[in-house]
Amino acid sequence: MISSDFQQDFFSLFNLPRRFEIDQAELDRKYRELQAQVHPDKFAHLSDTERRLSVQWATRVNEAYQTLRSPLARGRYLLALQGVDTQEETNTAMPVEFLMQQMELREALEAALQSKDMAALDALEAQVKQTIQALQQQLALALDEQRDDAAAAGLVRKLKFMEKIAEEIAAAFDELDS
Repeated sequence: MISSDFQQDFFSLFNLPRRFEIDQAELDRKYRELQAQVHPDKFAHLSDTERRLSVQWATRVNEAYQTLRSPLARGRYLLALQGVDTQEETNTAMPVEFLMQQMELREALEAALQSKDMAALDALEAQVKQTIQALQQQLALALDEQRDDAAAAGLVRKLKFMEKIAEEIAAAFDELDS
């Protein structure tokens, strides 16, 4: 088994530095290594206790991997490790220009969906992806360089909004494809 410490943080579990910017290929490689070590099939011939422990470890490794591979979840997790609540559910206060951008994006999405305009959806998707990348870069700077937890929490909230719109755009593509 990898360790008996279920309390170690996800970065330690994967032996990665505790930062927002991570090497995705390294994370993927270490995930495969860890899964190979803890996969329940390897413990099928052992006692119930050892099998149960392997399932717990496999679950923990999967949870850690899912968290670290998602920029939004990783940012949220890093802040939680610092004791910072991102207040995503309670603090919906956003800068006016960001809220206006949200309204414009939703209106454009609705218009593209109503007119079945795939080109408009493509353009909207590209715009949202670009915004998400910019927010991720800002989040990396706030967490890794500036150590500004308050700014990072605000960026996590913005990123959550943008990822929600990205999901809505993907759903619109699916709706128009069917």
